[in-house]
Amino acid sequence: MPLRVAILASGSGSNAQRLFDLKHAGALDIDPVLLVCNRPGARALERAKQANVPSLMLDHTREPDRERYDRSLVAALKEAQAELIVMAGYMRLVTPVFLNSFPGQVINIHPALLPAFPGVRGAADALEYGVRLSGCTVHFVDEIMDHGAIIIQAAVPVHPDDDSDRLQTRIHALEHRIYPQAVQWFAEKRVRLEGRQVRILPAASARGAVTSDGSWLAWPPLEQPF
Repeated sequence: MPLRVAILASGSGSNAQRLFDLKHAGALDIDPVLLVCNRPGARALERAKQANVPSLMLDHTREPDRERYDRSLVAALKEAQAELIVMAGYMRLVTPVFLNSFPGQVINIHPALLPAFPGVRGAADALEYGVRLSGCTVHFVDEIMDHGAIIIQAAVPVHPDDDSDRLQTRIHALEHRIYPQAVQWFAEKRVRLEGRQVRILPAASARGAVTSDGSWLAWPPLEQPF
């Protein structure tokens, strides 16, 4: 059975769109059962509608505190019978009320090579610091921002003439590769969390491994078609 995936988004929803497209192409063994957005008018809601994915606009400004909001969010996700919660540009910290309801079932993508440069300015902070490599990280979500155990990372070089927009564009392209790969590993029940270590079990059948094309590096290796 396909993995029942719920997506949390706050903005344009491009990572959600990538999951929808790969599902439609038969490359992901998932069933997107719900997209929840906390900001009225966000493009992610329109993307879900066009992909025939159920959506819910749950405005965080209408709740008095984070825990009350997260209780409403948990109720919606439980009703949808979500098995994996995918944060895709979801710009809110979640509370223990949320995390305790979905232990080991919540993942996020961050535009930096964690544990360096957590927070909303990941790529810009890395550039200002003068790093030679930047990238993105898929990780489990815990109670600390951008802190949970790392599932997969991809790196790109930082060019001398980069500004934050150019660097972010290259990082974003890699997000669209490694996030679907992580989701597919969950669909295949191959992800094992052992303390802070994440182990990816071998595939049932041999697959091509793609680590780099010379302009980026991903580890663990991507498995085609990602």
